[in-house]
Amino acid sequence: MSLFRDDGVVLRTQKLGEADRIITLLTRGHGRVRAVARGVRRTKSKFGARLEPFSHVDVQFFARGSELVGRGLPLCTQSETIAPYGGGIVADYARYTAGTAMLETAERFTDHEGEPAVQQYLLLVGGLRTLARGEHEPHLVLDAFLLRSLAVNGYAPSFSDCAKCGMAGPNRFFSVAAGGSVCVDCRVPGSVVPSAQALELLGALLTGDWATADACESRYVREGSGLVSAYLHWHLERGLRSLRYVEKQPYKTAVTET
Repeated sequence: MSLFRDDGVVLRTQKLGEADRIITLLTRGHGRVRAVARGVRRTKSKFGARLEPFSHVDVQFFARGSELVGRGLPLCTQSETIAPYGGGIVADYARYTAGTAMLETAERFTDHEGEPAVQQYLLLVGGLRTLARGEHEPHLVLDAFLLRSLAVNGYAPSFSDCAKCGMAGPNRFFSVAAGGSVCVDCRVPGSVVPSAQALELLGALLTGDWATADACESRYVREGSGLVSAYLHWHLERGLRSLRYVEKQPYKTAVTET
């Protein structure tokens, strides 16, 4: 029997029995962890209020073996709030839908429980903090988070140089299958011709150039969001369910090359 302590973000919860929940967290030291929190659905439980989605918490676990993630689910025996990001997110629909997509993305990129994913954890904490404070438009925060999540998991897209041959950009074609921008010689069927402004925006979101991102026109933001969604869908092999609820209009004017 062992005690473990870690800090993490609550990704989602599931009902268990009459008063318990299964809590899924992305933790700093142990990656994705599922644990049982007993009695948290009782109306007088203050413990349960700390274990809601978007919450950044310091948690103590009780496991029956020498490893936190083993044959059975550990127990979540104590939690202390580090930052209640949910308060600044759930009251606004745009922030809430963007935040829900961020939580789902973090869970999808941490398939194996118990494997540390420190970069993904830090990205999620930073993204939720920015979203809760309202420092930038929610859809921009979401797209920045999606692009950086792809990058830390080995799928960084190119928005300037050719993703196949390395030819210096800017290059006018874009292919999700090829890894981003491609030159005229490397273009493949299904490549599109996005606007230079949309590619500049995505490059700014990936590198954290918020001055450029915040000044971008909405039509290019919508176009860029479409490229991000397609790129994410390709690498995850299926889309995020929560993206359908995000408040943004699809961009339909990119030219398709065959």
